[in-house]
Amino acid sequence: MGSKGDGEPTSNPGQLSKPRPTCGERREGSGAHRIGTWKGRVPECDGRCARLSVDDRKLDVLRAIVEDYVATQEPVGSKALVDRHHLGVSPATIRNDMAALEDEGYIAQPHTSAGRVPTDKGYRLFVDRLSTVKPLSAPERRAIQTFLDGAVDLDDVVSRTVRLLAQLTRQAAVVQYPSLSRSTVRHVELVMLAPARVLVVLITDTGRVEQRVVDLPADADDALVGELRARINALAVGQDFASVEARVTELTERFGPEDRATVAAVTATLLSTLIERHEERVAVAGTGNLARYGQEFDHELEPLLSALEEQVVLLRLLGEATSPSPVRVRIGSENAQSGLLATSVVTSGYGPGELALASMGVVGPTRMDYPGTIAAVGAVARYVSKILKAH
Repeated sequence: MGSKGDGEPTSNPGQLSKPRPTCGERREGSGAHRIGTWKGRVPECDGRCARLSVDDRKLDVLRAIVEDYVATQEPVGSKALVDRHHLGVSPATIRNDMAALEDEGYIAQPHTSAGRVPTDKGYRLFVDRLSTVKPLSAPERRAIQTFLDGAVDLDDVVSRTVRLLAQLTRQAAVVQYPSLSRSTVRHVELVMLAPARVLVVLITDTGRVEQRVVDLPADADDALVGELRARINALAVGQDFASVEARVTELTERFGPEDRATVAAVTATLLSTLIERHEERVAVAGTGNLARYGQEFDHELEPLLSALEEQVVLLRLLGEATSPSPVRVRIGSENAQSGLLATSVVTSGYGPGELALASMGVVGPTRMDYPGTIAAVGAVARYVSKILKAH
């Protein structure tokens, strides 16, 4: 993956892009708790794992430690690696490899008598060397499709998506509503509620609906409202919001003096709807999942739960998505938000076209199932993008 934890899946829904070749070929490992496939080429050294001599065997040992620690939540010793994994070397060799990995900062010993646990640097190398991730099962894929296909509108899509991500990953899930600033107008409807009151309905290309009631300065008839509706749609449909604002601003002057106050009231309401920052909305689910990680993560729960209550912090954690496809992973200290050093964030952009309208992702301890989480976030983001494109 790219710098600062960014990684992009290939066209295969179950794969991440192969790392850039510089250091030779990798052979496939064979761990008892395999949660991803480790093969392909070693990525280009870029400063995180650069200039450190980590050969194939040590990488297999690191993979086994990560997998066992994620599965058991206990520090991993050399005896456990011998018993659970077919590494093909003696216990003494494994101990030597563990000592080398510790010297290079990939694993650490939490206390004197314990085994070893991965560091942020170790998790990063583990994630960077993944070429494929654990694919979702056929029942899981059908469940995603069935659950999301039942959504009746955009709010329901977001609500279902955030709950689905939390269930699939058993982490806290966060979904940003599609950004209005990146959307285009599908239709503007004007509905007469009373002679001097009109309902303005804005519908975007993602299916998002915004409604405002306008109190008019004078009574209006159906003919005027119908003409105004037609002219607004002729200017706005298919346009992004910035373009609509420029086009609609001059609309008032195209009507007679007696109607301009009414037209100005409607267009002013429409323009205020366009420029409001509704993209700051996010949905959160699954915070209760974080309690299952035990006492070691307890001291991190309070700052993480506080972060999940702050919309600005959540948006910062999700990051800026530029395209629907890349899955990005930020581990521990790679997160800019203070107080979340034991937290990892896996995110993806989503949207109906080549431009992402928003982000979704999951937040949890660094001790997470990265291949499974990456697969789930990527699959759900792709399916939601298809839903938005179809509507």
